[in-house]
Amino acid sequence: MQDRFICPDGISGRADKILSAHYPNFSRVLIQQSMEEGKITYADGSGILPKSKISPGDILLVSLHRQSTEDLKPYECELSVLYEDDHILVVDKESGMVVHPGDGTDDTTLVHALLHHCGEDLSKVGAPLRPGIVHRLDKETSGVMVVAKTELAHLSLVDQFANRKTIKLYQAIVSGKLNGMGEYCQPIGRHPTVRVKMSVSDKGKPALTRWKSLKNFGDYFTQVECEIRTGRTHQIRVHFSSSGHSLVGDKTYGYKIKRKEVVSFPRIMLHACRLGFHHPKTMDKMEFMAPLPQDFSQCLQQLDQEYL
Repeated sequence: MQDRFICPDGISGRADKILSAHYPNFSRVLIQQSMEEGKITYADGSGILPKSKISPGDILLVSLHRQSTEDLKPYECELSVLYEDDHILVVDKESGMVVHPGDGTDDTTLVHALLHHCGEDLSKVGAPLRPGIVHRLDKETSGVMVVAKTELAHLSLVDQFANRKTIKLYQAIVSGKLNGMGEYCQPIGRHPTVRVKMSVSDKGKPALTRWKSLKNFGDYFTQVECEIRTGRTHQIRVHFSSSGHSLVGDKTYGYKIKRKEVVSFPRIMLHACRLGFHHPKTMDKMEFMAPLPQDFSQCLQQLDQEYL
C-alpha cells in the first residue's frame, strides 16, 4: 500500500528524520532501507536518499511494509521465562543458543523458540529475521535478555539501549589476577584483518566497561563483575583480552590452556546476570536477575578446590 506524504508547514530537514516522526510505528532504519530500495520516492518517481532535505509542500510516495517471518519455522523449546506481559518477554538465555538466524545457523535459534512461545505476538520492527530482538548475547554467553512483543516496546527499548538508559551487569572468569576495580574505555572496531573479530582501535566506536574483582584464585584466575555502559560487539571479551586478562575459554581472543591447568572450562565463561530498564508502556523501572548457570557455578567450585 502506497501513502502520499506531504511535508507539513514549518517542517524541514532530513527526509528520514521527518518520516520517522510522521510514522512512529516504523523504525528509522526501516525507513532508510525503504528509501534505498526505492520504496519511498518523490511524487514524480525519482529516488530520494535518507539524508536528502525536504521542505514544506514536498510530496513523497511512501510504501512501508516489513518482510514476513513466515519462512522461519517455530522451534519447540522450553524457555526460562523470567517475566512476561503483553509488551515484553524477559528470558534467561542458555549458553550455546544463537540469538537470531544468520549464516551457518540452523532452526534452533532463540528467535525460532520465541516464535513457538509467542506466535504472532512479536514485534516485526527491525530486521525481518529478528522479530522481537532489541539486543543480543553471543552464542556462548548465558543470561538475561529482554524481547519486544509490540512495536511500541521495540522502539522504546532500542532507544533505551542506544542512549545508555539500561543497566547491564555481567559476571566473568578471567585469566590472571585482578584486584579492586577499574574500567576500560578503549574504542572498539572491526579487526583490520580478521573480519569476524573485533579489536581495540583508534578508529572504533567509544566503549566503556567497568569492572570489580569478586574473587581471586591464586594468581591464575579472577571472578569479576562487569558493567558495560555501551554495547559494542564482543565488548567485554575484547577489553579484557587487550589488557592481558582474556576470558577463560575464549580462544578467539587469546585464551590459552596452561599445561598444568586442572579445571576444564566448557565455554567462554561470561554470564549476563542483571538487566535493568524502564517498562516501555508504564515507564516503571524494572530489573531482572539471572542466577549463575550450573556450568559456571561448577567451574567456580573447581577453582575453589584447586587454587585456594
